[in-house]
Amino acid sequence: MTRRDTAPATAASRARPWRQLLSGGIGHTVESHDWYVYTFLAVYFADDIFPKSADDPLVPLLNTFAVFAIAFAARPVGAAVMGAWADRFGRRSALMVTILLMGLGSLLMALTPSYATAGPLAPALLVVARLIQGFSLGGEYGAAVTFLVESAEPGRRVLFGSFPYVASSAGHIMAGLSTLAAVQLAGDGMDSWGWRLPFLWGAVLCLVGLVIRHSAQETFRPGPADGGKRARSGALAALRVHPRRSLTVVGLTTGGTVAFYTWTTFLPSYATVNAGADKESAVLAGTVSLIFFGLIQPFGGILGDRVGGRRMMIVFGAASAVLTVPLLTALSSSFWSVLAVQCAGTFLLTAYTSIAGAVNAELFPRELRGRGIGLPYSGAVALFGGTAPYVGTWLTSMGNGGLFPWYVAALCAVTALTATRLPRTVTIDDREPANAVGNLSRGSGQSR
Repeated sequence: MTRRDTAPATAASRARPWRQLLSGGIGHTVESHDWYVYTFLAVYFADDIFPKSADDPLVPLLNTFAVFAIAFAARPVGAAVMGAWADRFGRRSALMVTILLMGLGSLLMALTPSYATAGPLAPALLVVARLIQGFSLGGEYGAAVTFLVESAEPGRRVLFGSFPYVASSAGHIMAGLSTLAAVQLAGDGMDSWGWRLPFLWGAVLCLVGLVIRHSAQETFRPGPADGGKRARSGALAALRVHPRRSLTVVGLTTGGTVAFYTWTTFLPSYATVNAGADKESAVLAGTVSLIFFGLIQPFGGILGDRVGGRRMMIVFGAASAVLTVPLLTALSSSFWSVLAVQCAGTFLLTAYTSIAGAVNAELFPRELRGRGIGLPYSGAVALFGGTAPYVGTWLTSMGNGGLFPWYVAALCAVTALTATRLPRTVTIDDREPANAVGNLSRGSGQSR
């Protein structure tokens, strides 16, 4: 075959991973919008869905964040069920199911009646909708990370593995913009009906994401050649076969998830309640900082491919353990203060988010990867990430808001200690190229 004949095929093979990245990333962006817009809208719909308390005005908001935390209880279930689905029927198939469920949850929240109209049925419907979304996002992360890492060329696994957080940041940004747009459209009606608009838009976006995901190529579907490996069935197979690696994922995620939800999700509300920041200015600062966060993720992934995920994970945990308290203590009511603190926090966070997906993926063989990542990750997120806004708000309501930064710092120290136990060399699935994962833990620094 001549050089002229081979050139188009080579170009096509190089373009495919980037098309996969686009397909996986856009779908994850849409799901993230629907998941995170809840936190932006919490300060608006809390009084509409929950009964007010004459003794404590924070009760409706506290109840709203309690529902936020309850939704995380469904994430390990979703991770187990959809992880097994992804390992048995394919990653793309699982991702199509999760995005449909996310849209269903958003539509249900958009149609939830107020407490004045429906009484206790209103918060009950809100809980059901968030449980559906929690199940969806629990199944989404493991399948999405696995899909993107498996779509990448050798030497680009960390970079591709960072894109779930790029997509998540884009979804966060869209959620903030949706909230600001709803404020402009609804005006004084934001607290009564305007908050429903972003949920309705989110349901429509999920249908768009479904179409995009349908065009993606499957990265893995086990067949007869897998032999005994296919016998490793069941949602808990990865936990049974690799318990220590599953615990490693939990340890790495513990500090990463509480830092993630603190800096990217809870901070606008935290600044409003603890530093007296204006609602709209805090949301705007949060949106700008998320743009910054999303833009720097690929650079973190490129650095991770060179220096190694183990080193970056240690840096994240140690630096966050030391700097979280000073940063959160420095918050004031001004827009620039909220913006500066949140940008600094997300900069630290990038050392975790840009490499966590690939580091977790390399711990498990391919046929168990969806379950291996999804279940322990979602369990840790449910325990520590999903409860972060509630813990922060509860401590403030008890007059101990200053303890929350110490809580975050302590959990980040757990991640740093766990990262020191990561292996310096990695045994990967023998069906993949020998250097497919880029020697993440060792950090060879070889150019690719």
